Amino acid sequence: MTEQESEVRAKLRALVGQPTGGTGLPSVAPDPVNQPMIRHWAHALDDMNPVYLDPEFAASSRFGGIVSPPVMLQTWTMPSPKLEGIGDRGGAPVEILSNPTAFLDEAGYTSTVATNSEFEIERYPRLGDVISSTSVFEEVSDEKTTALGTGFFLTWLITYTDQNGEVLGRQRFRVLRFRPAR
Repeated sequence: MTEQESEVRAKLRALVGQPTGGTGLPSVAPDPVNQPMIRHWAHALDDMNPVYLDPEFAASSRFGGIVSPPVMLQTWTMPSPKLEGIGDRGGAPVEILSNPTAFLDEAGYTSTVATNSEFEIERYPRLGDVISSTSVFEEVSDEKTTALGTGFFLTWLITYTDQNGEVLGRQRFRVLRFRPAR
């Protein structure tokens, strides 16, 4: 193992338990859980569950009212797209200055592919809930060789809570950062 490889592995291991970027503070949804967005989601995905759409049915259900599809947790906390100046940059996205994995690019692991996402649901979001999320690196694999190339699987754990701090669910999001196969 070269000195650079040892340094990369040490930096990767040091990520575990650390925020995935930014300040580490919770990301707060720009809007409370609301019926119009639930309706748009349900129609877009053809998920016509009446607890999402029918107030009378939902009121008599175990939920006692309209709830959000639980996998919308991620959607509620997504930031607005940052499009200012995109024409001036030739359509290029803005580089995240606080990217804690930038050292992987420098070490040649320049490609990224999302591999999977898993949800654990504690409670369905209700109308009016204000959802927040925090994200930390949960796990980093040893170096693996795949058909795409050689790299590391990085798993981050995103925890979603309501306005009272009650955990609504968790999401494990995994990516492969790799050196493309030649």
